[in-house]
This record gives sequence, structure tokens and C-alpha cells, in this order.
Amino acid sequence: MTAPRFSFIRKTLAGASLAAAAVLSPVAAQAADSMTIGTVVWAGYGPFYVADKLDLYDQFGLDIELQFFNDPALLPSAMAGGAVDGAMLTYDQVVGSVAKGLKHRVVMPIDFSNGGDAIVADKSIATIADFKGKQVGYNPLSPSDFLLAYALQVNDMTEKDIDAVNMTPEGIPSAMASGSLPVGVTYEPNVSQILGMAGGDKFHVVYSSKDAPGLITDVLAFDEKMIKAEPEAISAMIKGYQAGLEYMQAHPDESAEIIGKVLGVSGAEAKEQMEGVYNIPLDEMSKNFIESAETTSFYGSGAVIADLLVKNKQIPAVPDFADTFDASFVQALTE
Repeated sequence: MTAPRFSFIRKTLAGASLAAAAVLSPVAAQAADSMTIGTVVWAGYGPFYVADKLDLYDQFGLDIELQFFNDPALLPSAMAGGAVDGAMLTYDQVVGSVAKGLKHRVVMPIDFSNGGDAIVADKSIATIADFKGKQVGYNPLSPSDFLLAYALQVNDMTEKDIDAVNMTPEGIPSAMASGSLPVGVTYEPNVSQILGMAGGDKFHVVYSSKDAPGLITDVLAFDEKMIKAEPEAISAMIKGYQAGLEYMQAHPDESAEIIGKVLGVSGAEAKEQMEGVYNIPLDEMSKNFIESAETTSFYGSGAVIADLLVKNKQIPAVPDFADTFDASFVQALTE
């Protein structure tokens, strides 16, 4: 497994407008709380990138350091070990952690993937059924693993029907370009990179999160101890996300350029990638915490996720979904 790659987004753009976040009750000047948040490069985390670049957290008394990991599967263990204070995860990762006894809790939903996660294949491979006996590269215990497991299940297949290859999401484009890997499961910006290779004529999307809406939801999570120790800082981070989202809506071109620099693409390409996700505004977040069979609820999506994880022997049993989140922060900010 590849070791994590660390980098940092430093706050360098002085004098940026903070008007977009004024409605969230900025705090008076004071010593800032500081948190280190583990993350990966993903278009859906755009509001956090914008808030960080434009110092939008400052008005809420918070200093955030984003620590980037090359391998998303390492994030839960990094949080459990105290290497980071919190992490941007997918909900299936939290379900897995809680089922294994860790006290990780979602404090807010961030976005849901709407095509941003995908299974990409050589065009000679037309359907999921064509995966039988072929090498499929993906990152175990990650959203890619979950998407693949679900795609196989709805096609009456299992991972036993394929030749699974353990790879990081970033390693898949080069493996497919070399011809050594016919099928890869990854997310943006890797998906667009693969589709653009060989003049755009060699690869295509066979299945994506658009085919399973709401099943891949990104969340901000903390260990229960951190929630008890730093509630004000966590609340400030949620406010910062909303400030970043509002700034994105008011200044789409500038925001796309900021996000593009993190993704390693142009502003125009960043906009295209962001079309594959839906960022959840603060006033819609409470839906995820309501008990429902809908995939917009952590209960509904959790049931599908846990069933797949149990069948694939990644967790011993289905956890109590109420133990996977703490809705108090969103409730307090939306009352």
C-alpha cells in the first residue's frame, strides 16, 4: 500500500471578501482554535478548499490545516491514531469503522457523488458482465471498493467473478494507459484523465455513482473524544464550509480556479468535475439524520452499505446507524 502523500493548502489570499459568510455570526477577534483535517483531492470538497484559501474560517475563530492523503483508505486509521483531528470520509468508511468498534461520528454530510465516482474500462468491455475473469483495479476498503461491490451485486456477480488488483486511485490511470489494466474504479479527477487518454477514443464509463444516487456520500467525521473536547471548533468548521459554499455560488469562476489548483486542473475542468457532485447546503443537511429508507438518509444508505460490507466480510455485523453520527451540530446551526 502506498504511503500517504502530504501537502498543505496555506492561506495566502489577503483581503478576500467575507460577505458571503456574514449570516453565520462571526466571532470577535480571539485566539483561533486549530485543527488538522485529513482529506483527499476531490471536487466535492470544494467549499472547504475555497474557505481555506480565502481565510473564511478566521471570522469563526478557527485555523484549519488540510492534510492530504494519497490513499483514502488510510484516513480512518489516521484519525483513530490521532495523526489528524478529523477527516473527510465517505459514509461507508464510517459505517465500517463503527462496526469494528471505533467511535467515529459524522457531524455533517458534505456532498453526494453524482457521477464523480466511476468504473472505467477499455471500450472492448461494454458491460459489467464483461468483467468476468478480467483484472479490475481498485482501492480496497474505499468508496471504489463499495461502488464496485454494489455494481457487481446488481448484476448478480461478486468479486469472485473478477481478478481483483489492489491499487490506489491515483495509480489507475497510468496502469490503464500502459494497457496492463483493462478496468479501473476511481474518482475525479482520475476519471476525466482516463477518459481523455488515447485521444478520448479508448476508454469509457461502464458504471458510475450516477447509477446509484446517494449511495456514496462524503462526510466530515471526528472521533467521539474530539467531539467532546472541541465542539466549538467543529461548529466553526461547519460554518466555514457553508461560507465557502456561498462564496462558490456568488463567485463561480474565481472559486473554480481555486478548486482547480487543488485538483491540478484548469478552472473550466474543475467546473466539469464539480458537475459530478452535489454539495449539500446547511439547510438541507438535517435530511441525512432523519430515519428513513431513502438513500438521502444515513439510515437508508447505511442499510445498503452495511449489507454489502457484511456480505463481503469487511465488517462482522450491521452497526446501529444512530451510532455513526452526531446530529447536534447541524441541529444547533439550523434551529
